Amino acid sequence: MQLPVRSRLLLLLLLRASGLRAGERSSSAMEEITTEKEAEESHRQDSVSLLTFILLLTLTILTIWLFKHRRVRFLHETGLAMIYGLIVGVILRYGSPSSSGHDKPFSCSQEDRPFTTLLVNVSGKFFEYTLKGEISPGKIHNVEQNDMLRKVTFDPEVFFNILLPPIIFHAGYSLKKRHFFRNLGSILAYAFLGTAVSCFIIGNLMYGVVKLMKLVGQLSDTFYYTDCLLFGAVISATDPVTVLAIFNELHADVDLYALLFGESVLNDAVAIVLSSSIVAYQPTGENTHAFDAAAFFKSVGVFLGIFSGSFMMGAVTGVVTALVTKFTKLHCFPLLETALFFLMSWSTFLLAEACGFTGVVAVLFCGITQAHYTYNNLSVESRSRTKQLFEVLHFLAENFIFSYMGLALFTFQKHIFSPIFIIGAFIAIFLGRAAHIYPLSFFLNLGRRHKISWNFQHMMMFSGLRGAMAFALAIRDTATYSHQMMFSTTLLIVFFTVWIIGGGTTPMLSWLNIRVGVDPDQDPPPSNDSFQVLQGDGPDSERGNRTKQESAWLFRLWYSFDHNYLKPILTHSGPPLTTTLPSCCGLLARCLTTPQVYDNQEQLREEDSDFILNDGDLTLTYGDTTITANGSSGSRTATTSLDGRKTKSSSEEALEHDLGMGDNEVTSRGTRLVFPLEDNA
Repeated sequence: MQLPVRSRLLLLLLLRASGLRAGERSSSAMEEITTEKEAEESHRQDSVSLLTFILLLTLTILTIWLFKHRRVRFLHETGLAMIYGLIVGVILRYGSPSSSGHDKPFSCSQEDRPFTTLLVNVSGKFFEYTLKGEISPGKIHNVEQNDMLRKVTFDPEVFFNILLPPIIFHAGYSLKKRHFFRNLGSILAYAFLGTAVSCFIIGNLMYGVVKLMKLVGQLSDTFYYTDCLLFGAVISATDPVTVLAIFNELHADVDLYALLFGESVLNDAVAIVLSSSIVAYQPTGENTHAFDAAAFFKSVGVFLGIFSGSFMMGAVTGVVTALVTKFTKLHCFPLLETALFFLMSWSTFLLAEACGFTGVVAVLFCGITQAHYTYNNLSVESRSRTKQLFEVLHFLAENFIFSYMGLALFTFQKHIFSPIFIIGAFIAIFLGRAAHIYPLSFFLNLGRRHKISWNFQHMMMFSGLRGAMAFALAIRDTATYSHQMMFSTTLLIVFFTVWIIGGGTTPMLSWLNIRVGVDPDQDPPPSNDSFQVLQGDGPDSERGNRTKQESAWLFRLWYSFDHNYLKPILTHSGPPLTTTLPSCCGLLARCLTTPQVYDNQEQLREEDSDFILNDGDLTLTYGDTTITANGSSGSRTATTSLDGRKTKSSSEEALEHDLGMGDNEVTSRGTRLVFPLEDNA
C-alpha cells in the first residue's frame, strides 16, 4: 500500500523530529552522567584535601608527644606543623599529576574592569562563573591545572570566620588576671603605642626599600606608600606562641610571661584595626595615595571608632550571656548551657564583622568578659567543658594554620619573591621592634617600682615572633602585585621567626640569666624601702597582697565599682545588692539579687579578690615599722585600730607623710580597698 505524498512527507517529518528529540535526550543524558561524575570526583578531592590536613594534625600530635617524652625543646609544635606542611606541599606541587585542562581564554578588550560574577551562554544554557583573581600572561596556560592544588587552597575568609575566633577567644578566656592586671599599664603601652611605632617605622623603612627597588629596576608594578604602611601594620602583629609555650614549660619569670602574653593578645587586636584604618585612608583629589591631613584624621577616627565599637560589642555580648545564664535554669542542663555559651561566644565575631567592626577585638573582650562574669554562673560541668572545648579548638586551629603555612609556600599560585624586599623587611622588623621595646621600657621604668630589667627587655626584643595573625592578615587580600609580594615575604618571616627564634628561646633564657623553675604563685622578695600590704600570714597572703600593691591604678579604680555593683548584677557572687545600692533602690536590688548570693560563703575568695582586705587581716609594713589591725606593732611602731582610734608616734607621722594622704582607705560594708604608696605602670 502506497501512501499519498502528503502523508509520506508528514511521516518523514515526524520521524525526523522524534530522532532529534531522541538525540537531544541522549545528549542530555550524557551531559547529566558527565556532570554527576564531575561532582563525584570533586567530592572525592574535597574529602582527600580535608583528610590531608587531618593526617597532618594527627602526625603533629604524635610527634609532639614524642618531643615532650624526650624533653626536646629546640622545635615547638607550630614549627613542626609547618615542616609537615612543607613536605606535603612539595608532594602536592611536584608529585601529583596535573589534570587535563579545557580552559580557553576569551578576550573582552572593551571592558575596563573585571566582573565579580560572569554568566556564560553555552547553547542556550547559562553557567555562572565567579572571579578568582588576576593571572599573569606568562602563566595563563598553567594556572591551577592540578585540581588538588586548587582544593587545598582555602578561601581567606575561612581563616577569619572559622579558625581565628577560637584562637582569640581562648586567649581572653584563659587570661591569668592576677599577673595581667599587675602589669596592665605596661601591657597597654607596648600593645598600643608600641604597635603604632613599629607600624610607622617599618612602613617608612619599607618605602625606602621600594624606592631602591624602583631605582635598580626590580619593581615591575606599582607599590604605594600606603601599601608599605599596610605591610607595617600586618607584620607588627606578634605571636610568640613558641616562646610562651617554652616559658610555661620551664616556669620562667611570671612578670616576663605576663608582659609578653598581654602584649601579644592586645597587639593582634591593635594590628588588625590599624590595618583597617590604613585601608580606609583615601585622600581627595587625583593622587589617592598622597598625604592628606583630612584623610589622616579620618583614619585615626576610623581606628578609634572600630576599636571602641568592637570592644563594646564584645563586652555587651558577654554581659548578655551572663544575664541569660544567671536568670535561667540552664545550669540544670549542662549540655544546653555549654552549647549556648559556645554559640554566643562565636557569634560575637561574626556579628562584629557583619556590623563593620573587627571580630578579633570583639571576640577577645568577649572572652575576657565571659571569664570574669559568665564563668561564675555556669555549672561545674559546664565550666570544665567550656575550658576544655576552647582549649582543644585553639590547639587544632593554631596547628591547622601553621600546617597550611607550609602548604601555602608551594600551593599558592601568585608568589612574588624579591630578595631586596625580603632583606629590607627583616632589617625593618628588627629596627621597629627595638624602637618600641627599649624607649617604652625606659619611660615605663620611670613610674614602675619593679623595673623592667635589661635582660627582660632583651628577651622581649628577641621574642617578637610573627605567626598566625600576620599570616591571616596578609593572605586576606592578594589581588594586587604589592599585596602578593607582601604575602610571600610575610610567609618567609613567619618561617624564620618560628624556627630560628623559637628554637633559640631556651639558650637565650640561659644567656640572659632569666629565672626559670619559678612557681607561678611565688614572687620575688620585696625591697626594703617599699610599702607593702600584708594579709595574714603565709605565702598565700603574701602573694595576694603583692597583687594588691602592684596592680595598675586603672584596674584598682575600676575594681571597687565592679565588685560592689557589676558582679552582683551579672553573677551569683559578690556582695548582695541590697547592701551596696541605696535604700531607694531596694525593690530593684531584690529583683537582681538571686538566693545563691546569700548562700555563697566563698564570694570573697575569687581570683580577682586579691584586692579585698577584711577587718581582721590588715597589716601595714613600711621599712622596720609594722602596723597591725589588732593594735599590735613592732619596734618603734605606733598602733592603729580600724574603728578610727589612732595613737601616733614619730614613725607613724613619717609613714603618713610619705603616703602623702590622710585616710588612704576606701571602706565598703566592712571591706577595705588599700591603695599602695607607689603605682606600677
